[in-house]
Amino acid sequence: MAKRQIKLGAFIPTTSQHAAGWRHPESRPQDHLSIDYAIELAKTAERGLFDAYFLADGLAVNWSHGASKHNKKVGYSDKVVGFEPVTLFAAISAVTQNIGFIATASTTYEEPYLLARKYASLDHISKGRAAWNVVTTISAETARNFGFSAHPDAKVRYERADEFIEVVQKLWDSWEDDAFLYDKENGHFFDASKQHEPLHSGKYFNVQGALNVPRPPQGYPVIVQAGQSEDGRELAAKYAEVIFTAQQSLSDAQAFYRDVKGRLAKYGRHPDDLKVMPGVSVFVAKTEQEAKEKYELLNRLIHPDVGLGLLSGLAGDIDLSNYDLDAPFPLEDIEIKSSRQQMMFEIAAKHHFSIRQLYEYIASARGHWTLIGTPEQVVDQLQEWFENEAADGFNVLPPTTPAGLNDFVDFIVPELQRRGLFRTEYEGTTLRENLGLKRPENQYVITQQNTAVAS
Repeated sequence: MAKRQIKLGAFIPTTSQHAAGWRHPESRPQDHLSIDYAIELAKTAERGLFDAYFLADGLAVNWSHGASKHNKKVGYSDKVVGFEPVTLFAAISAVTQNIGFIATASTTYEEPYLLARKYASLDHISKGRAAWNVVTTISAETARNFGFSAHPDAKVRYERADEFIEVVQKLWDSWEDDAFLYDKENGHFFDASKQHEPLHSGKYFNVQGALNVPRPPQGYPVIVQAGQSEDGRELAAKYAEVIFTAQQSLSDAQAFYRDVKGRLAKYGRHPDDLKVMPGVSVFVAKTEQEAKEKYELLNRLIHPDVGLGLLSGLAGDIDLSNYDLDAPFPLEDIEIKSSRQQMMFEIAAKHHFSIRQLYEYIASARGHWTLIGTPEQVVDQLQEWFENEAADGFNVLPPTTPAGLNDFVDFIVPELQRRGLFRTEYEGTTLRENLGLKRPENQYVITQQNTAVAS
């Protein structure tokens, strides 16, 4: 049996992860919509043998920390606009060989047929390297862009997401793997008996006809999910093959890991069918002091309006503008309504942070784990989580691009390899193969086989 090894995703927007990362001396914010720069970043991640390039996405301009509350003519944030990820990844896939592509799309504001078509196409274009990060969309601002009178509540969004994924998988199974014959002699392009219509009629969706794209090379693009609520965990247990999560301590990460994996059996799944990959932001250098200086440099560059906006959004859209930045974070004034909000409160309470200290702490990774140190110090901590039921790998959030990504590839990857914790070459040609995930069988073929056995 092959030795278990760490899996790595690279969450690399073309600007930065840190709230002030675009202001770093080596950053190239003017290239944030340059396909050449996006390709350069993808190739760096591929040089580092990352499993996948991950991109979040939204369907509205992100104003949460994008503009000053005092001067509406000033915009401070690099997060307000960006590429649509499926389109971007289709282009990048043509000039890469191995790295996978995790593109985010919403089950609340998209439709199953169009989404299934997009991701099946990306899987074919990339030769089996596509993945779908399933989100239900938390931003209420999105509703007004789609003619909704109100943003659906979380319960409705997750209920819709469950049915949405079910429909998409039916659509991906519309054609059996060997349906297309290309028989020139007899004039048979495909075997019509190997095409299946979903004929789905549910609470949220009515989708009857087959997908007009052949079955993806991976069977299904890899399903990724990031919810940490009770509904999010249950959805992950039913469908997800990778879960992107946020924890601050080994004990919290272990509790989450064991909880989610413990839910898989009720859906007929094995714990190895799901890879848990916490987010981590790494500041690394040859010496610990140099690494700390990299961290401190970025924190000095945070504009207060950006810090307040970021913190306000993560803490439940609360208004912090009337508080003294150097006063304690007002724990007693706010009602907790979400898992990420709970995390902000726990961090503030644990460290006795002021408002300014809290936004500096979360600026690099928005509540994800932040590590600062030498390669040995950083990998010691990654290894501890990996070997103690806290993680199967990590989704890396480089605080700056290209510098932070280069640092991880040049400092951390060699140390992981030296310890036998990470690959020295890609294992397969598809994202599933590299992640160690099985290829799903076609559900209609399984049904036919079961019917034949029963008769």
